[in-house]
Order: sequence, then structure tokens, then C-alpha cells
Amino acid sequence: MEFELSETQALIRDTAAQFAARTLAPAAAGLDRSHTFPRAAIAEAAELGLLGINVPAEYGGVEAGTVAYSLAVTELAKACAATTVALCVSNMVAEVVCAFGDEGQRERHVTKLCSGEYVVGGFALSEAGAGSDPGGMTTRARKTDRGWVIDGSKLWITSGPDAGLFVVWARTSDAPGTRGVSCFLVPGDAPGLSAGKPEQKMGQRGSPTTALEFDSVEVGDDALLGELGRGFGIAMMALDGGRVGIGSLALGVGLAASEFANRYAMERKQFGQPIAQFQALQWFMADSATELAAARMLVLRAAWLKEQGKPHTREASMAKLYASERAFAACNRALQMLGGYGYTSEFPVERYLRDVRVTMIYEGTSEIQRLVIGRDVVRGL
Repeated sequence: MEFELSETQALIRDTAAQFAARTLAPAAAGLDRSHTFPRAAIAEAAELGLLGINVPAEYGGVEAGTVAYSLAVTELAKACAATTVALCVSNMVAEVVCAFGDEGQRERHVTKLCSGEYVVGGFALSEAGAGSDPGGMTTRARKTDRGWVIDGSKLWITSGPDAGLFVVWARTSDAPGTRGVSCFLVPGDAPGLSAGKPEQKMGQRGSPTTALEFDSVEVGDDALLGELGRGFGIAMMALDGGRVGIGSLALGVGLAASEFANRYAMERKQFGQPIAQFQALQWFMADSATELAAARMLVLRAAWLKEQGKPHTREASMAKLYASERAFAACNRALQMLGGYGYTSEFPVERYLRDVRVTMIYEGTSEIQRLVIGRDVVRGL
């Protein structure tokens, strides 16, 4: 892994940082209060190429690689985690279709994801009784003369009301566990598909999270992504990449909170001097700086392995686990550094804390990451 960024990586990082400062940061608090989906900001992100960072240029992407994607996500998340998670999921959906779709599916769908014509993409795997255990899903796809009919429901769908394309997992046979699960591409406006009421969430309120209902949703034979009955493998490979993205997002939020608190500590005076001069505060700063630096290395290592086409399941889980938990700790320290002000919405630190908490849950809980890592350690023995 090279520690010096390439020209392309630096350009993508700087483009994301400038967009974040110009467009995302000024709107973040308002989105949190109003629970409003940032359509205009996402359209601007599409124009900048931020909806297809690791997508081949022939399908409308910028083909900059996973390291550039990770760098961009961190910069975006410093400004607005809610907008960033919608961009992360959409990038993931575009990559999934590129990796497992045929040429027709890539040309038809990936170009629209990258351009923003679909607004964003959605990832529909979880169900009420099948979160950490996808083998327990009950959504079914039944074969017909014209293609497939999908019935069932999904839960915790990012951008549920706004996505123009969903990658959907459904059971296509009665084979036990995950062996009977297949993957489908379903347009967001398909008849019979409806999004539920957005969840009232603790954080990331500008990113609507809903249930999806599939009531005899008809799709053609060309909606099947990859091989019949092999959908679980697609989901696991997608989640490996998704964990790089969420680790990068968590890192960005943790950095934003720490940077804000450090600046505050230099300005806030007690006992005749800036509180940054007190050892207790410096230890907070030292712990957050060290842990977030380590998280950055883990995230970029996983991103580099993915970019090189090397196995990265264990590293992606390690990155997501550590970055999310240490970013939460950094946000918590930042709030403590601000004292009572940190607990008010006058300052953004309480929002950072609320926004970062879910990174220990989605794309696989911290407990699932430990399971993935632990099993891989045992295999190595």
C-alpha cells in the first residue's frame, strides 16, 4: 500500500471536500431538523462524479478506485453523514451491478445510477425476521412465463422513498438457509412496490429509512442479477465493500467532532487559560487523534486490498468495527469537552454523536464483525 496519494486520489478527495464545505455542511443541521432528503445536493454530487467513484468510465463512472472512494466518503461525512450514507449505498449498488450484471444490465442501470437519473440506488436485503441472519428471509420470487413475481417485505432500507433502482434479495426455492436466495434488480417505480413511513430515528435524519412492500411486483427475466440461487454470495461481496464505505463514513464523523472540539478547547477559557492547556483535555485529544489515525489506516488498507482485487473480508470487518467504535468514542469525548454546550443543538457535536451511533449497527453490527473476524482467525489456526 502506497502512503502517498496518486494525483487522481487527491483530486477526488479534494473535490469531495470542496463539495462538502460548499453544499453539505451549510445544510446539515437543517436536514437533521426537517428530516428532508437532500435531492439537490445528490444531483450536484452526480455532476461531480461522486455517484460512481469506483465505476468504469464506460458506464458513466470516474474509475478512480476504492481508495479514492474511501477518501471521498470521509470528507463528505465530515459535513453531513445523512447525505453521505445515501451516496455510499448508491455507489455500492452501482458497483454490484457492474460486478454481477450482464452487459445489458450495466448499460441500462449503471449509467442512470452514476448520472443521478435514478436519484440514488437502494439495497434491499434485511427483513423484520432476517437482519443478521439473511437465511431467514421470507420474501419470495415466483417464476412466471413473463419473468418473476416478487412478494414480501424488506426493512431498514436507506433512501427507500427516493431510490430509482433497488437490488433486492428474494427466496426462489425452498432450499434451506441462504442456498435458495437470488438477487433481482427492481425499478423504484415498479407497480406493486411501495415504501413505508420513514422511521423516526436518533440520527442521520436527512436519510429516510423505510420498509419496502412487494405486492405481486412483476419483473422480467432480465431482472435476475447473477445466477439463480447464488444471491447470498452477491450480498456478502457487496457488504465487504459496503463496510469499507461505512468505516470511512464513521471516520469522517469522528474527525469532524474531534476537530470542532479541539478548536473549541483553544477558545474556551477557565481559570484564566484555554481549557486545551489542561491535561485532562489533552488526553482526550491524544486518545481521539491516535484512535482515528489507526482507524484511517485500517480503512485505507481494506480499501487498497479491494482495489487490488485481493481478499478483504476480514480487513473490511476490522476496519468497520474499529472505525465505528472509535469514532463513537471520539464523538463522546468531543461532547464532554464542550461540557453543557455539547449537549445542546447550538453546536453540532450532539448531532455527530447521534449520527455516528448507527455505524455500529448497519452493514453488519459490531457483533457480526467480530464473528466474521473471529471465524477467520480460527480458520488460520
